[in-house]
Amino acid sequence: MRLSRYFLPVLKENPAEAQIVSHRLMLRAGMIKQATAGIYSWLPLGFKVLRKIENIVHEEQIRAGHNPILMPVLQSADLWRESGRYDDYGKEMLRMQDRHGRDMLYTPTAEELVTDIFRAHVGSYKDLPMTLYQIQWKFRDEVRPRFGVMRGREFLMKDGYNFDLTKEDALHAYNRHLVSYLRTYERMGLQAIPMRADSGPIGGDDTHEFLVLAETGESGVFYDSEITDLKFGDREIDYDSVDQCQSVLEEFTSRYARTDDTHEESVFHERVPEERRREGRGIEVGQIFYFGTKYSEPMGATVQGPDGKPVPVHMGSHGIGVSRLVGAIIEASHDDKGIIWPEGVTPFHVGIVNLKQGDEKADEACEALYKSVEALGLEPLYDDRDERAGGKFATMDLIGLPWRITVGPRGLKNGVVELTSRRTGESEELPPEQAIAKLAAIYGPHHPHLDRPEPMAKRSFHTWM
Repeated sequence: MRLSRYFLPVLKENPAEAQIVSHRLMLRAGMIKQATAGIYSWLPLGFKVLRKIENIVHEEQIRAGHNPILMPVLQSADLWRESGRYDDYGKEMLRMQDRHGRDMLYTPTAEELVTDIFRAHVGSYKDLPMTLYQIQWKFRDEVRPRFGVMRGREFLMKDGYNFDLTKEDALHAYNRHLVSYLRTYERMGLQAIPMRADSGPIGGDDTHEFLVLAETGESGVFYDSEITDLKFGDREIDYDSVDQCQSVLEEFTSRYARTDDTHEESVFHERVPEERRREGRGIEVGQIFYFGTKYSEPMGATVQGPDGKPVPVHMGSHGIGVSRLVGAIIEASHDDKGIIWPEGVTPFHVGIVNLKQGDEKADEACEALYKSVEALGLEPLYDDRDERAGGKFATMDLIGLPWRITVGPRGLKNGVVELTSRRTGESEELPPEQAIAKLAAIYGPHHPHLDRPEPMAKRSFHTWM
């Protein structure tokens, strides 16, 4: 992509309405535009990041053996009356009627709808375990939407639902989701800590939230500092192994880590030495629930058990805030110049800056670099505008591409270009072919945030990006 043809409406001034860093930088970097309170249009740069995050979520869900589906955003109120939640959910649910006077709602979550799908098509315990998931838009009518995509009314969410014969099987599904979520967040360059949480309107006894530590987080958090040293890394897990998944759960949840809803001061002081006690704020980016037969019993979602008798299935639901993650990553990774994208979710892998547009040798060198980057299977963003160098550097710093290649007549006389890391600010002069080789190594198949499962390596859910 060439910047002269790209729709990137960057702002020089900080928008007055933006209260937190991610909202401010997303507006300034031309990623989103507010349509109305808590609802945003995603512009090209923001849309690319959103799709990168969505692809990682898809890949890790499929790695864990889960089945992607797509359910509608409008649901019939009748299903929610079956479960008993229609009147209990509250004013966050956007209710409406169609032209025939039938009560409808805009999906805030989809336990009822997916249970209806399951009960219509699955009748035997031999079809279990099963997990169905989707990535779909949701709507919750927040009283006071704020902080941009961090607390909007319309948001993109991955919601998954497991169906199992027994509680033990369902708790294994719970653990399996925890493992897949740890992998997902680390591929995005995030450390998301699983914390004991409150189940809220979803219901259930077992639930963990995944929170990214940030000063602007909406939740108070209390935790043992040892938990911040844990990394899932590139270990391989057999998702069918109860012992392996249980071991990861124990490793990442045995230390004290809770949101303010479930925090117990006496337990905190009893279990955590004073020097390791930490308090802070966290951004919720996902949550996993086990709620047993809360929905299957009232909605008649049963299977024929091994003894031939009908058994209500045990269920859980598991969510990741896909659009919220865009803001969370920026909150965790920025400086005073702008965004710093981790390599795994960057909209473009490298920016190419031509210091003297119109200079024959500089233009030729940039074109050659552009083609070489594309030949690696990577996406470059070439700033080919007739703009002064300072403006080009400011734009690249603002939009946060992790690497920049700078090309100018003076360097080309010495046979070099400049490769700069956005995160460290360090630059080195290299011959063009060596700069390309370094990018190939950075984004190679063994990069910790770019590793992807073999079945997905040959295709993407959004190859049209």
